[in-house]
Amino acid sequence: MAERTRSGARARTSPPAGSAPPVRKRPKNRKAQIATVAAEAFSERGYHGVSIEDIAKAVGISGPALYRHFPNKYALFVQAVNQLADALDAALSQFDDDIPDDGAAAILDNRLTATIGMTIDNRRTGGLYRWERRYLSDDDQAKVRGKMAVINRRLAQTLRELRPGLTATDAALLATAQLSVIGSITTHRVPLATRRLQTLLLDACRSVAATSLVPDEPAAAPTERTGIAVANKREVLLHEAVLLFDARGYHEVSIEEIGAAAEINASGVYRHFASKADLLAAAFHRAGDRVALAVSSALADSSTPAQALEHLTEVYVELSFAQNALMSVYFAEIGNLPAAHRSDLRNIQRLNIEEWARLVADLRTDLTPVECRILVHAALNLVLDVGEMTRFRNSASNRRRTVDLMLAVLLGDAATRRDSEASAASTGTRT
Repeated sequence: MAERTRSGARARTSPPAGSAPPVRKRPKNRKAQIATVAAEAFSERGYHGVSIEDIAKAVGISGPALYRHFPNKYALFVQAVNQLADALDAALSQFDDDIPDDGAAAILDNRLTATIGMTIDNRRTGGLYRWERRYLSDDDQAKVRGKMAVINRRLAQTLRELRPGLTATDAALLATAQLSVIGSITTHRVPLATRRLQTLLLDACRSVAATSLVPDEPAAAPTERTGIAVANKREVLLHEAVLLFDARGYHEVSIEEIGAAAEINASGVYRHFASKADLLAAAFHRAGDRVALAVSSALADSSTPAQALEHLTEVYVELSFAQNALMSVYFAEIGNLPAAHRSDLRNIQRLNIEEWARLVADLRTDLTPVECRILVHAALNLVLDVGEMTRFRNSASNRRRTVDLMLAVLLGDAATRRDSEASAASTGTRT
């Protein structure tokens, strides 16, 4: 019989000598647990920056034990991406049969609140979608994007019920912008209390929902390029590298492929760049310089914070649409930079964010500096997601619509009131 302690509790006794150790039960949700840990690792370090051994160690199991659940790292990656998409779908679908007395506005708030809550809960894993486009097979990519399209349609349908005059295309655009605003918190680690973060994101999404979109117009037919080709081989290499990094991801591209695209052999590439990492760093410095130039020119041409923010959004959108591959690489691939470059370039990005946030703070005295930075991240994230949805169609109306969505996020009700007044005062298209 086991001894009792002074308190009367039964004391633990060691098993008899020679007896088998107790069998540890495997958690029923082990596969989902592994996928969650993997998603966090992939989100932080990218697909190629994580090994099966890293994930197994984080879960607390051996590599062979992990292989009992997933045959390889790619299968684990697919599971992690799909698990995140399914969680988002579940958060939204719970309101499919819910029809509050307040109608479409309440339904939209419910859907947005659920999406925000799910994203906050999965903030450490949400960055996974930065890598999805590059590393999933065509079939798996199509499946995930099909799930995301269903999620977008749920929001878009509610937006059309709230604003019956919206076209299906415009509602989908607003839904994309809302999802981008919410998802932006997975791209940075700016801290804010959960309740305040929920309110901030919900208010920004409401402002997006109320944004008046100028009529969309097709882009002008591209003019035939008749200029002289760039002779500087370093510039040609940098240009081709950015296109390949954007299309396939840094790790999927070799120096030989970059050289072939630039019509230079591999040894010729090394005369201009010591390594592929140096090519990526050069792309980051190029993008950082252009963003910094956009900020300084907008400030120099403005006399008030409101005017400066308007100019800055216009210049930034124009840059992003004209140089979309460069800007996409700038935001997606920083984790692949060598440590020596990464710290400096993160500081450059941080300083640019601070300039934006300072302007917002001058116009939004109701917000703290931290809240202003979060909204800036949301507005910048929106440009790439809306741009990708519209295939960066570089028309004046498409750029204007993107600018107005950015300003709705940054200025909140002030931007909404401005758009309403402009819409009531004129039936023409702004340019």
